[in-house]
Amino acid sequence: MFVEWSLLTILSILSVYLFVKMFYFKSITTKEQRNNDLMKLTLQEAEILIRKYQIQLQRALGNVDILSDELTKQKNELKILKQRNTKYRQETDRLNNKIKALEGRIDALI
Repeated sequence: MFVEWSLLTILSILSVYLFVKMFYFKSITTKEQRNNDLMKLTLQEAEILIRKYQIQLQRALGNVDILSDELTKQKNELKILKQRNTKYRQETDRLNNKIKALEGRIDALI
């Protein structure tokens, strides 16, 4: 009788212990699952932000490339205009010299 009673007591205590342990681990597992879900959500938001900023960076780099091309074109055009200006100045000087020479001839004829 004592053996049966002690066996029943031990089994009861063991079952209560295992029952409490089961709920403890279940609560820990639930908390970990919530934390994992929150972490996944945070990572997804971070990925979305990274993609957004990556697209903005690509656009900005594209704009920089376009502006660099335009700047190069403007520099080349400026060089061409300077060359033309120099050419026109030389031609103007040459024509002024011809005018002076012709004025000198007219004065000589008068």
